[in-house]
Amino acid sequence: MFQDIFKNQRILVTGHTGFKGSWLALWLNELGANVTGFALPPNTRPNHFELIGLADLACHIEGDIRDFQAVRQAFETVRPDIVFHLAAQPIVSESYHDPKTTFDTNVSGTVNILEALRQSPTVKAAVVITSDKCYENREWIWGYRENDPLGGHDPYSASKGAAEIVSSAYLRSYFNSGGQGPHPGFATARAGNVIGGGDWAKDRIIPDCVRSLTAGKPIVVRNPQATRPWQHVLDPLCGYLRLAAKLLENPEKFSGAWNFGPQTSDQITVCELAKRFISKWGEGRIETPFAIKAPHEAHFLHLNIDKAVFDLQWRPVLDSSSAIDWTVDWYQSWRRSGNACRDLSIRQIRAFTGLAAKIRLFAS
Repeated sequence: MFQDIFKNQRILVTGHTGFKGSWLALWLNELGANVTGFALPPNTRPNHFELIGLADLACHIEGDIRDFQAVRQAFETVRPDIVFHLAAQPIVSESYHDPKTTFDTNVSGTVNILEALRQSPTVKAAVVITSDKCYENREWIWGYRENDPLGGHDPYSASKGAAEIVSSAYLRSYFNSGGQGPHPGFATARAGNVIGGGDWAKDRIIPDCVRSLTAGKPIVVRNPQATRPWQHVLDPLCGYLRLAAKLLENPEKFSGAWNFGPQTSDQITVCELAKRFISKWGEGRIETPFAIKAPHEAHFLHLNIDKAVFDLQWRPVLDSSSAIDWTVDWYQSWRRSGNACRDLSIRQIRAFTGLAAKIRLFAS
């Protein structure tokens, strides 16, 4: 799909030990890139990073994005052509328990990355990944567009909204024709709720399903009617790669904010997701507690992806049913094969690429 655009490029991925970051680094390796990751150690056991042996495929730098000197040293060592910034504190519930770490990581950590980008003489394109939760959620039925107000009820959402504001300030001050000297293409990416194999984070519905079903326990769904923009991990990653390629081609045109989510007609509730997961898994049941004390969660969230569809020629390859099927297949294969997950993940990347070719993604 990417016509050797990433082959031999020096690419820095922050957060490569996480769920999305490890999938992205693996895909970039498949595309022939020279990948370096900068991140803290994985925070779950098991985890996708270790199961695919990513440390054997990419240069691994252990570091904290809150440490500017460590970030700057990584940039000086790697001299990257392209940067994907995914490192973050990604859990809403954790942001309630530890808001300071959430803001320090997601806001100040992003400032450190942006400052390193500003000082880098080599970077040609950079994509900062934030979240669909960066928008001021008004619980309306239509999708949020890239120019809608930013905000956030909980510390996590607020931190992602703040990261977008900071990124916009750097874009307008340094990474455009109004700044001084040459500049990289620079964009932020706001993805929906991502599912797929290799995620074991707490308080996420798919890891909760896997843990419960593996233990023979019911899946506890605390907010069954909440609707989220579910999508398979490879769909937004495909968008990030397409965006980076376009930033290399025309930084002025493609810099800015972008949404990546499912089609409008493909929105399902948390309960429906769990039911479909159980159906594909082959057994299990759901429990929905009558009342549960929990922090605030948005009931409805939907992204408008028209900009990415029309300007990037990107669109989702997998619908929600296929995304769930692929996710279940990954976890069940993992249970059967133990730690032999690199080939499993590469097979799904190649299958995704094949489907994208059939629908002529990026044909225009």
